[in-house]
Amino acid sequence: MPALTVTSLTLADWAKRLDPEGKVGDIVELLSQTNEILTDMVFVEGNLPTGHRIVIRTGLPAVYYRAINQGVPASKSETTQVDESCGMLEARSQIDVELLNLNGNSAEFMMSEDAAFIESMNQTMAGAVFYGNPAADPRQFLGVQTRYSAISGAANGANVLSAGGSTASQQMSVYLMAWGSQTCFGIFPKGSQAGLKHQDLGEDDVPDANGNLFRARKGLYGWKNGLVVKDWRYIVRICNIDRVDLLAQTGTQAPTAATNIINMMSRAIDRLPSMGLGRPVFYCNRTVMSLLRIAALNRSNAALGIQDALTQFGKPFKELTFLGIPIRCVDQLATTEGVVS
Repeated sequence: MPALTVTSLTLADWAKRLDPEGKVGDIVELLSQTNEILTDMVFVEGNLPTGHRIVIRTGLPAVYYRAINQGVPASKSETTQVDESCGMLEARSQIDVELLNLNGNSAEFMMSEDAAFIESMNQTMAGAVFYGNPAADPRQFLGVQTRYSAISGAANGANVLSAGGSTASQQMSVYLMAWGSQTCFGIFPKGSQAGLKHQDLGEDDVPDANGNLFRARKGLYGWKNGLVVKDWRYIVRICNIDRVDLLAQTGTQAPTAATNIINMMSRAIDRLPSMGLGRPVFYCNRTVMSLLRIAALNRSNAALGIQDALTQFGKPFKELTFLGIPIRCVDQLATTEGVVS
């Protein structure tokens, strides 16, 4: 059984959250991240209790020119079915009721703990969107990077573009994803509710490390979600962006290099069959975002821009764009990827 201090809040944890007046103070969320992909994802209810089944066209019917008084053979199209699965992301909390009720701050204390659980689940979900791999963990759904993991020998290799990096463990990726019901979208199981849910389970007896019972307030956090790539042509991965070259603006990421990130983003746009079928967005980590923002502020590249926009809550902010396409920061995207070939 795990140590009690790992699974349950202690008096020391409680004391650390009090301000000088004995109230639960505002917590500086040093562990919080920016994972803006979660605000962009289009979610639909799956058509299966465990996910979503899609039908993909794999072959077109044969058509013919014909002459007068001559017929043509019959033909048909080819389709295949693909089942996309959902994952069940869960977490549980338990707080000793005596600890919770100290100084009458139970509501504030619970809210502070809820915020931490929600942040942790957001980070895990954002990471799974890119790195989820059922082959390594069958409880996960299939992520974008796992789908777009090879350039040669892969059916979607045309949409995996190399930026020229060749040093292991210092590569990064940028993704262009066009969200839409016919391109790629998030799912939740048929008959369930979308989004992250928190259930207050009330008070219950729970065992301590020695098996002795104490009264605790319990909570359950759950999020059933998955990712559907209905048309692989509407996601493009720019891989092998050398972190060292990018920061120094030399080598593969020198301004004049054919593989520099600006040129690769332009090439990625041209991989999309249509700009009108989905809502395209670029995703990158904070290192890439910073370099692109500097380039936009310096006006060193007319394709990059900073424009006024509104958050999902209606607050104004300055949005970084490339040829009018938003660029979002995802802290879950790694700076230490291997070389993709």
